[in-house]
Amino acid sequence: MDKDMDMPDLDSSLFRISLPTGQPHSGDLLVAEPFLREEYFNHAVIALIDYERGKTAMGLVLNKPTGFTLGEAIEGIDDNVELPIYCGGPLSCDRLFYLHSLPHEISGSRKIGPGLYIGGDFDQVKAYVNMGLETDGCMRFFVGYSGWDPGQLEDEIKRHVWAVSPRPGNPEIFREDGDSFWYRIVRSMGPRYRNWLYHPVNPQYN
Repeated sequence: MDKDMDMPDLDSSLFRISLPTGQPHSGDLLVAEPFLREEYFNHAVIALIDYERGKTAMGLVLNKPTGFTLGEAIEGIDDNVELPIYCGGPLSCDRLFYLHSLPHEISGSRKIGPGLYIGGDFDQVKAYVNMGLETDGCMRFFVGYSGWDPGQLEDEIKRHVWAVSPRPGNPEIFREDGDSFWYRIVRSMGPRYRNWLYHPVNPQYN
């Protein structure tokens, strides 16, 4: 038997990207393609906060912890509050953003999608976390955000820089971070994206 007949074609299977284009909506996730090396966006999963076709867009990278905690960095928060702060993107890195699922606890928050809100009264946020109330699975804090000029995000999606994925339940997006979160979201996107999971970390290996 010809052994070559039994060998998989790695070029057309393991290392091939085939990415269908989806139409984004506020509340969706943008999932970085595996070879995106840019510092802020390597294996990034972004919650799309504001999107309207042909206008500017805004999102927050969910899975890039800064190494700082809320108690260390934010005035008015008790030092023992160890909630991590994430890097939401390269813009306005001196500004704090927060996503949550607590509209009844935090007045003035804006709904992004089912069960997901941004912003609201920061005095209420400080009181909530200082009292030691439940935050796991319902809150995440960010410095900076990710933004796109009119038409830029549509162009990047068309060029397969991002895949568009519906957002999973709130506890999932608030309880994981790092590369493991990217891998879990890619797995949830189905078999069309399975090959993404096997791309080498170093693109020189491709």
